[in-house]
Amino acid sequence: MTTQVRAFHILVKSEDDARKIMKRLNDGEEFAKVARRFSSCPSGKNGGDLGWFGKGQMAPEFEQAAFAADVGKAIGPIKTQFGYHVIKVAGKK
Repeated sequence: MTTQVRAFHILVKSEDDARKIMKRLNDGEEFAKVARRFSSCPSGKNGGDLGWFGKGQMAPEFEQAAFAADVGKAIGPIKTQFGYHVIKVAGKK
């Protein structure tokens, strides 16, 4: 079976914005609340939930970061053609 990850993300336009998001998360704000407030991706309405995905389904930079991340830890900023992401992996299978 192919490895999959379940990830949440917050998409913003600038690296500076992504760093500010990381600070909020590191200061204890809840990921889903921050995603609903700041993410420009439609997934923000769902707290940033992207569901489960395998390799080849996301932008390469995003995918590489998500598969390498520790479960439960927010990472970023990750730059893709869509902008800057803060990613939190909720599970791997």
